[in-house]
Amino acid sequence: MKFLDTKTKNNVLQSMMNIIDSKREEILAENKKDLDAFERDDQALYDRLVVDQDKIDGMIKAIREVKEQEDPVGKNISEMKLENGLEIINKTDPFGTIMIIYESRPDVTIEAAVLAFKANNKILLKGGREAYHSNKVLVKCWHEALAENGLEKDWIKMLEMNREETQEFLRNPTEKLDLIVPRGGERLIDFVKQHAKCAVLISGRGNNFMYISPQADWDKTMKVVMNAKTDKTSACNALDNILVDSSIPSYEAKLKDLESTLSKAGVEIIVDENTQKVLAGKEKLANEEVWKEEFLAMKILIGTVDSKDEAIEKINEHSGKHSSIIMTEDRDEAMTFMEQIDSAAVYQNASSRFTDGGAMGVGAELAISTDKLHHRGPLGLKQLTTNKYYVFGQGQIR
Repeated sequence: MKFLDTKTKNNVLQSMMNIIDSKREEILAENKKDLDAFERDDQALYDRLVVDQDKIDGMIKAIREVKEQEDPVGKNISEMKLENGLEIINKTDPFGTIMIIYESRPDVTIEAAVLAFKANNKILLKGGREAYHSNKVLVKCWHEALAENGLEKDWIKMLEMNREETQEFLRNPTEKLDLIVPRGGERLIDFVKQHAKCAVLISGRGNNFMYISPQADWDKTMKVVMNAKTDKTSACNALDNILVDSSIPSYEAKLKDLESTLSKAGVEIIVDENTQKVLAGKEKLANEEVWKEEFLAMKILIGTVDSKDEAIEKINEHSGKHSSIIMTEDRDEAMTFMEQIDSAAVYQNASSRFTDGGAMGVGAELAISTDKLHHRGPLGLKQLTTNKYYVFGQGQIR
């Protein structure tokens, strides 16, 4: 793969910002075609599909932020000289060709491509059919930006394939493929893992938990609960489950306060058996598998546990390994919880809505990885490189 210098890459990104800004009305018109064709049977998917002026501003902002970031390619990770005279340098290196499969969210067509390109990777974009027209016009903008700077269009390519064609492409790719990032629900992830022949980096579902300790500050807890649950229900970092410790002072009164506040905000509440003894009017969960659901809606499951250890066990068994919260004023208790929870991001006294590249200081993100190889959490610019060892010798043999 050809290595592009930083100036060339940044010139493409500047061109892209100018082109998007000049084609606002065309982008909105193409997005309207997708919105008009959508049946509104999935509100969360519909919300992610919408492009408006603010969303276009966000696309331009994401490109600008990446343009201003340091080029991540060719940076020394380590350097050493061995006794035998070999000089060994470990440097950052592009992956090569990255494929991302995603549903709805036309802004991913911008964020994924800008990150991959700045990190000197080619990217294959496989969006959902519900965003076809939106993605098509945005990729056309990318191609104009590349052409303005004398580069081939194949740096950024939109794949127009149905499910069967995608399956065959994963099994027998017709071009070089180094990494696949499926960004969506479990069905999509399982589909990719079953058929892919190259490395797959999992961008998992949410299904995020909060544990409310006896050491929690209640006013702080309610503030965090409401933000994590109601700020943006279609986001993968929204809250789905609350575990209340039965030893919390005024346990019954606080459960009722939690129920009342959430209900007033329009949140549907289901409960486990022990919680139903206090919140008698609430529907009991149908079975234990409900703990594994990502609601992406104004819906929450409240359960009762008898200890921090029970909470940790339940979260590790059922969560999507995305984000988990402990509400406690005891830092030592928080550290124990955070160390033992198997999630990409763990919080003490803060909303899970911060699990986001921009909110965490990473900038634009390709996805939130719940995988352990090669990176966990927001996949930003630096995380779209791998590494390579450069070994310099003078005829040494082993």
